[in-house]
Amino acid sequence: MKELLNRLKEKFSNVILEIQEKDYPTIICKRNGFLDFMEYLRNGEGFKYLIDLTGVDYLNYPQKNFEERFEVVYHLYNLDNKILLRIKVRISENDNWQYSVTYLWKTANWFERECYDMFGINFKGHPNLKRILMPDDWEGHPLRKDYPLYLEEEQEWINYKEFIQKIKTS
Repeated sequence: MKELLNRLKEKFSNVILEIQEKDYPTIICKRNGFLDFMEYLRNGEGFKYLIDLTGVDYLNYPQKNFEERFEVVYHLYNLDNKILLRIKVRISENDNWQYSVTYLWKTANWFERECYDMFGINFKGHPNLKRILMPDDWEGHPLRKDYPLYLEEEQEWINYKEFIQKIKTS
């Protein structure tokens, strides 16, 4: 594992900001150069399996030691060497997008749509970025820390009553 991390740090010193070795090796990297890094992990180091991709909202998080509000987190697995890597990219609230990795891992399609739907993070280059869990006319992103939790049903989803009526008559 140390060899891999050293090799990555040397080859991508302009992309990798930090390597943390907690439960799993975690590589925090810049958005700039990210696609080349991920392509290398997949094609050059054998991380063919994208286990998960999600977002994190650090709004008002007390232990946060960086300025960006969001992170996009990737869990990659090398099936041959049985190595799990966590990759994180920090995303500013004012520049809220990340590159799509759907051309590398087809499963990223669904994961990126979910991250977009729940956190409002846009993925440049995604083939069909639209909501996947919430109705198309839903306002807001439910996993953001500033999402209002206690609203009246009409405020939560404008077409709620219409939807219920449609179900009842079907």
